[in-house]
Amino acid sequence: MNRLDQLFQEKQSKILAVYFTAGFPQLNDTRSILKALQNGGADIIEIGMPFSDPLADGEVIQQSSAVALRNGMTIERLFNQLEGVREEIHVPLVLMGYLNPVLQYGLTAFLEACVKCGIDGLILPDLPVEAYEAEYKAEFESFGIYPIFLVTPKTPAERIKQIATNSKGFLYVVSSATTTGATGQFSDVQKTALANIAALQLDVPLMAGFGIHDNQTFLDATAHARGGIVGSAFIKMLQKEPSIEQAVQKLMEALNR
Repeated sequence: MNRLDQLFQEKQSKILAVYFTAGFPQLNDTRSILKALQNGGADIIEIGMPFSDPLADGEVIQQSSAVALRNGMTIERLFNQLEGVREEIHVPLVLMGYLNPVLQYGLTAFLEACVKCGIDGLILPDLPVEAYEAEYKAEFESFGIYPIFLVTPKTPAERIKQIATNSKGFLYVVSSATTTGATGQFSDVQKTALANIAALQLDVPLMAGFGIHDNQTFLDATAHARGGIVGSAFIKMLQKEPSIEQAVQKLMEALNR
């Protein structure tokens, strides 16, 4: 069974996913961050594959990607870092990035490497669901790697249903039609949008992201979703705190975990 399916069977609410950029702050921090997040209580860890031309990432994650690329992070190096990771990391692992670098690497080779490293899912925000259905679905299914798609408050209900049919593990519900990294509280509009998506009663669990940085925003996100996804807030803590462990501790304190 895919680890994502197992998690959502075993835990019904307040699931925490945390994103970090591979190769940031330092090139070889990947394994240390994975261990610290798992020890700190993260339920899912999203590993960002840095890309020079991101579409959905806000300034904080863009800057972390630029640093990671300068540090020398590549997809090949990331897979090398993840070799044998399942000997010590048992939580679900999801890679997040963009389609072009994956295709340049070679989709078959990429999915093979994911299986070898124990990756459970893949988030590619710029992969249209139609292209996935027509060109990539069979290969994803043959390797057992879950494609995880995103929807926004502005996505029409019928399209949300189409996307949800193809999304495995969970559906990434973007809490606002903006980039990552918002630091305010959830607005009534955002709360209503999340409630409306939840009311569609989709067959895939919902995880809400974008703008979660403290206990209140986490509670707002998880009021209508099975869990929340934290990204920019953790990247900021990795920048500020003297160690990875202290950054994770600060994050968990902020979320009241």
